[in-house]
Amino acid sequence: MARPGLILKLSCPDQPGIVAKIASYVAGHRGNLIEFAQFTDKLSLKFFARLEIETGELDVDPEDFIEGFGTLGRSMRAQWHFRRLPYKMRTAVLVTKTDHCLNEILWRAEIGELPVEITSIIGNRDACRGIAERAGIPFHLIGMDGGEKAAGFTRIREILQEEKVELTVLARFMQILPDDFCREFQGRLINIHHSFLPAFIGANPYQQAYARGVKLIGATCHYVTADLDAGPIIEQEVERVQHFHAPNDLVRLGRNCERIALAKGIRYHVHDRTIIDGHRAIVFPD
Repeated sequence: MARPGLILKLSCPDQPGIVAKIASYVAGHRGNLIEFAQFTDKLSLKFFARLEIETGELDVDPEDFIEGFGTLGRSMRAQWHFRRLPYKMRTAVLVTKTDHCLNEILWRAEIGELPVEITSIIGNRDACRGIAERAGIPFHLIGMDGGEKAAGFTRIREILQEEKVELTVLARFMQILPDDFCREFQGRLINIHHSFLPAFIGANPYQQAYARGVKLIGATCHYVTADLDAGPIIEQEVERVQHFHAPNDLVRLGRNCERIALAKGIRYHVHDRTIIDGHRAIVFPD
């Protein structure tokens, strides 16, 4: 949205009249609804919604509009979040050696597809330093071998806090995050996994897939939790595997899945199109 506006994300117990109440509040202050995406989970009886609102003609200040919504939100026993538009989300990217996901993020940010400001690239190897330097982005090399791991994550935490990072992307960062780190940044850590979770975890996933004669390979973009590779899934991509594909072909196909799934996952997150609900993510794709 190029013009001034707001994004509203909301979840609450399902009840009659939710859409009408929210729309009436927006219209009552001369807001213009650009998008109203909604979903009712019939099993949990919960309602989820995402709204985009143009605010150029509001009859109150946007901050007063946000504050005033609290009365309605509380009456519906809702949880909600507003974001002012336009904006760029401060984002850090964690890497090891592989660079295809990093390059995808940088390219999509450069063409304006992802509203992110990449504050830094953090690596436990030096392999991606040149990419960061060519992009004009600070690169932090953090040693994490052997007994350096705990101190390394302490330094990463300091960097994220110093740079006021809102989103951290693990772009093939080959380190297991400590539980307390996952809890501290819960809902603000996104990872790309090299398969459909939880199959073929660990080393050489494409060799494992080849040995099993799989017909589909894929990648999973998910939020990071203390439960390894078990966080809420945002996006998944697949590629068809043929009998003549060798392990190197699976690597090639898998890289493509990883790039697309991660790019979509980041896009959904930074555009506030995800709502975490327990072990899963509700996604309103664009």
